[in-house]
Formats: sequence, C-alpha cells, structure tokens
Amino acid sequence: MDICFRWMQKNTYSLASLVPLVPGNMVVKQSHDGIMIYSFATKQKEDIFAEVDNSSTDSIYIAGGPHPSGSVEDTLEHFDYVVIGEGEETLPELVRTLLSGNSPSDVRGIAYRRNGNVVYTEKREPVNLDAYPCFDPEGIRAPIEISRGCPWRCKYCQTPRLFGNRMRHRSIDSILRFAKHYSDLRFTSSNAFAYGGDGVHPRFDKVEKLLSQLHSMEGKKIYFGTFPSEIRPEFTTHEGLDLIDRYCTNRTISMGAQSGSDRILKEMLRGHTSDDVTVAVERCFEHQITPIVDFIFGFPDEREEDQQSTLEQIKWICRKGGKVRAHYLTPLPSTPYENIVPSAISDPVHKVLGRMARDGKLNGNWDK
Repeated sequence: MDICFRWMQKNTYSLASLVPLVPGNMVVKQSHDGIMIYSFATKQKEDIFAEVDNSSTDSIYIAGGPHPSGSVEDTLEHFDYVVIGEGEETLPELVRTLLSGNSPSDVRGIAYRRNGNVVYTEKREPVNLDAYPCFDPEGIRAPIEISRGCPWRCKYCQTPRLFGNRMRHRSIDSILRFAKHYSDLRFTSSNAFAYGGDGVHPRFDKVEKLLSQLHSMEGKKIYFGTFPSEIRPEFTTHEGLDLIDRYCTNRTISMGAQSGSDRILKEMLRGHTSDDVTVAVERCFEHQITPIVDFIFGFPDEREEDQQSTLEQIKWICRKGGKVRAHYLTPLPSTPYENIVPSAISDPVHKVLGRMARDGKLNGNWDK
C-alpha cells in the first residue's frame, strides 16, 4: 500500500519534520490510492474537506495539524483517523499499524470512528525534540525549530493547547547539526528570546550560548527573532537586543503586540500591557533595529474605543519608522475563542487602515 503525504504550500513545515519518519513514502499534490496523510490549519479546511469528499481514490485518510487536532469530530466527518497534537511518534506508529492490519485502538494520541462513535485513544506525552529531525537535508526543508510549547494562555492561540504550557527546547548540538545545511539561518519558536528558559523569565545566558556557537560557524547569516518566529514585548530588553547586534544579521525583529487596548490585552490573557509594547519599540530603535509589530482586530467585546487605542499605537509605531501587520481575528478550534463571533471593525478605523496600507505604512488582512 502506497503511503502519500499531501503537499501544499501552507504545510511544508509539518511535512519537513514528518516525512523523514515514515519510510517509503511519496509526496503528492493530489489524492492517491493508499494511505493519504494531510496536515492543515483551519483556513485550509474547506478546500481539503471538499477534496477528500470528492476523491474517487481507494484511500485511507489520516489528518493531523492545527485544525484536525483542535476540531477532531469535525475532521472525522471526512477523514478516517486524526493524529492529535504532535505527530512524530504517533503518525509512524499509526501507519505501521494500518499496514499490518492490526487494531488502531492501541495507538496512543489518535481518534477514529467505530460503529458511528468517536473513539479517543490514550493521550501521548510530549516528545523530546532532540529525538526527531527538523527536516531531511535531502528532502523538504523548514526553518530550524528551536523551541515548542508556550506558558501563556492567550485565548486566541492554539500553541499551548496543542503543544503544552511547558516550553521544550532543542539542544544546541541538535540545532548545530541542522544549521550546517543552511547559509541563512531562520528559526521557529513561540518566543525566540525564551530559548533555554521557561518562557516567562528570560535566560539570555542560554540565548547567547546558542547564538555564539551559531556565529562561530563559518559563512552563516543568523536571522533571530524574525518571521517565522517572534519576540514577546516584555522580552525585548537591551540585553536581548545586544545579542542581536553582536551575533545576528537581521536588523528587524517580529513582535506580537495584538492590541493597543489594555482592557482587551487583559481579557485575552496576553500577559503584557500596551506600555510594554511602547517600551519594546523604543528599545528597538535605540539599537537601530526596526520592529515589525503584529496587531489583531475583532476580539470579542472589542469596542470602537479599544480599536481606536490600537490604531493610535499603530500610527505611533509607523511614525517612528516601524512596520505593522494588521489581522482580523480567526476563531480557532480548541481555543477559548473557538465559538465567538469576532467584533466588527468600525468604519472610521477601517478607513484609516486602508489609507495606511495604500501609503505603504502597514500590510496584512483585517477584513473578515
């Protein structure tokens, strides 16, 4: 039976880490006879569900990734199995079980239907990142994942729900092994400056040890705290920015502010204030580093005065020379906001955002 991973532009990071773990697989761009493995987020679900429902292949369909993990029963309306959360251990075991014809009931960390009922097997413990590759150097590649998990409980975010509240870090030796395959080094983490710590209290000694060893590798350009990673505002200290100055190539950092309203920040359990964002932005400019700051509109119970507070902070950042990415809230499965209706953006705020985008001062998508 053929084993096929469904490739899409949006799931290359997942495939990079999972494809090396399943021997004899193929990466395909359409449904194929055999075992079909998909990984996707909520924004891709409608297209993928339609593809699976309309497929004429003789296939066993396995789903994993953010949406299936957070919305298991919805996904099982279209798929045969869901891998819940991390797939490094679960997916290869499930594939081996299906190939051998054994019962999937002993495979931890999955869900499936039996006699019309959804069966959840025993939960699997978080994986040791060092035991698994970031990517196959000869196959699909991705940025180097240095950390997984997040101690914060932001109500809009799936990360702590999928990967846990305890941060886990890839060892420096493991990171160096994958870094040798790149000249430009980019990383994934919920908070790059949290490397080596608990995600609440910075451990810049650990960050410096990592960056100094990467810097000692010949011919490497280090991009740290930039997309697809970011840095939390309260972690954006002079000590941390000094490390960017000393070891890194990037002169920008990505920062999640999310709202300029302290009322909304408190309600979403963000864990910092709007003043923390202002201080962090000022510190970046002191180091001649350009902050690229993310904001989200549409939080539940968000009033026009909250949106105006966010807009004022956006305008201030842009006047200072920073860059802004604006987004509209997407309610994600398994989060406290899963079933909320996002607040509408007021016409005055929407018009100003549009004008700023037209003038090249911000980008993003803040429409529903």
